[in-house]
Amino acid sequence: MAELSKEDARILLKSFFNEKGLVRQHLDSYNEFIDHGLQEVVDEVGEIDIEVPESPYKVKLGQVWIIDPQSRITGPYVTEVDGTKHEIYPMEARLRNLTYAAPIALEMTPVIDGREQDTELVYIGSIPVMLKSKLCFLSQLSREE
Repeated sequence: MAELSKEDARILLKSFFNEKGLVRQHLDSYNEFIDHGLQEVVDEVGEIDIEVPESPYKVKLGQVWIIDPQSRITGPYVTEVDGTKHEIYPMEARLRNLTYAAPIALEMTPVIDGREQDTELVYIGSIPVMLKSKLCFLSQLSREE
């Protein structure tokens, strides 16, 4: 096999960075965590024992959702002072000094005396959204937009 010249190596690297960019591996890793990692953590825990002296019970953990259970917003959003919620873009978050984050909800099923109760979708927090990741609204726009 022939050895690469410095010029060939430079062309190869330039081509690689033009195609993949410098941050693609970070975006891929973040998207993988959102798609599979969060659910794997929840699946590993499985259920939580609640130690209440009168009647101990368990909570089975189910599917992770990137959604606000009340408003059904599925991406980064902001709650205004009057209680209204609306989607937010990174620039607005930056200008208003807000975290660009998406809601996380989890299906939870109480198990009382060995009987499963109704499953509820419960808001458990927010996860920061990486720019241009699959959760970011910018990922759906072209470079010109």
